[in-house]
Amino acid sequence: MKRKNIVLTGFLSILLMVACTNVDENVYDRYEANAFYATPEGSDVALAAVYAQVAGNWDGVGYAGADNGWYDLNAMSADEQVIPHRNTGDWQLDFARLFKHEWLPTDLIVNNTWNWLYRSIFNANLAVDQLVSAEAAPSKIAEAKVLRAFFYYLLMDDYGNVPFYTKNDVTIDQIPQASRLEVYNFIVNELVENVDLLSPEKGGNYYGRFNKWAGYALLAKVYLNAEVYSGTPQWQACLEACETISKGGFSLHPSAENTSSPFGSQYYDLFGDVLPADETILAMYASVNIVSRNIYGVRTLMGPHAQAVFGYSGWNGTIVPKQYFLQYDENDVRRRQFIFGPQPGGVNYAMEVTSLDDPGAAPQAGIRGLKFYPAGNMDGGGASNDFPIYRYADILLMQAECHVRLNNPSAAKPLVDAVRQRAKLDALSANPTLMDVYRERTFELNWEGHRRQDMIRFGTFLQPNEFRGASSEFRKLFPIPTSALNANPGLTQNPGYAN
Repeated sequence: MKRKNIVLTGFLSILLMVACTNVDENVYDRYEANAFYATPEGSDVALAAVYAQVAGNWDGVGYAGADNGWYDLNAMSADEQVIPHRNTGDWQLDFARLFKHEWLPTDLIVNNTWNWLYRSIFNANLAVDQLVSAEAAPSKIAEAKVLRAFFYYLLMDDYGNVPFYTKNDVTIDQIPQASRLEVYNFIVNELVENVDLLSPEKGGNYYGRFNKWAGYALLAKVYLNAEVYSGTPQWQACLEACETISKGGFSLHPSAENTSSPFGSQYYDLFGDVLPADETILAMYASVNIVSRNIYGVRTLMGPHAQAVFGYSGWNGTIVPKQYFLQYDENDVRRRQFIFGPQPGGVNYAMEVTSLDDPGAAPQAGIRGLKFYPAGNMDGGGASNDFPIYRYADILLMQAECHVRLNNPSAAKPLVDAVRQRAKLDALSANPTLMDVYRERTFELNWEGHRRQDMIRFGTFLQPNEFRGASSEFRKLFPIPTSALNANPGLTQNPGYAN
């Protein structure tokens, strides 16, 4: 049994043990509850309920792995992937609207993401309260607070000014709306006060959990985008957070040729069933039909193609826009993840897509992406690929960006070159520009949930593409869902959106 399964099974066993204990209707008072949450097992129960929201599953719940949630909202509003409506009538229009920057406050994915994040914040608030009241180990209290900061960061990044609360003693209609700056300051303060209290342990019990290194990765991400959130850049602070992570013993995973690896390279181990410890900083655990899943391989392939290769039908959904694909060098190992042309099962994927919505794309139109080549247990509902939330290649490129923005591009060059050379490309011929860093992030981090942020930070998010014209400034934020406005009359909608 793989180590990650042992860890998660242990977490679930604790929950089941608590749920199935016969209490004979005894009433447990505050002292007994506190005594329980003060124990290592009790602390893990409190945290497990929060981590369950990270993994999630269907109905838009979870960071990544399934559909109609946070991942799709952020990935498909960028330029790296989209699910077109098919001219055969398949697939909802929400995905095409995201890509064309035509989303509405009533859209399912906008609502699902909002609801998931507030459900997660509620669970995190509860865990913080339980652990603080019980005077649990400082590292466990810190872990709960960092998790809460993580969810508020995702919420503030997507929606701007949002309802803010840290105690579950207020009704929905009374939660006050805080400015993006206020939420940003809260996140930074929570992280600065808590990341050094987190366990430095890597892997084992901390596979898929916030340890010290993952906490600093989150802090670095917040600082990286600080100018977007607060108006004040924090490049030096981001650089210092990244430099702390570099002391954690991480390195780039090899990309040696390996016929047993997807696309013949060890590079793709980074997106498989158990993510390698050398580069992975924080992973989202997935095991199909047990805890979450990863649908991204099966969702992209046509039914007969997936049937021929994996033994189950594909969904014929996600495609990679041609403009995005054509940026890759032919020698780049990372280009191998994209497939087009004749395939097993009598399928022939065309590169050209002429329409996303009206009348839609032809069934075999569109380049397909198999970065998450189905691994582990799998069926028509997905596979067991874990998802990399933070990994070391991202940290190196963040460091490089900060160096360039701080007018020290010579310090950025070995960082960018390391990522390029791992991909079998030559080192840069000169010190990197910001565009060099941006392009390397384009090639390295596609389909990993970072693209919308990167495009906003580099000023490319509103630019036209092959399916739409230039977008208005207000599209940098998603609308507060209509259902949330109805539930809390004190909320103000983001500019540009009708209530």
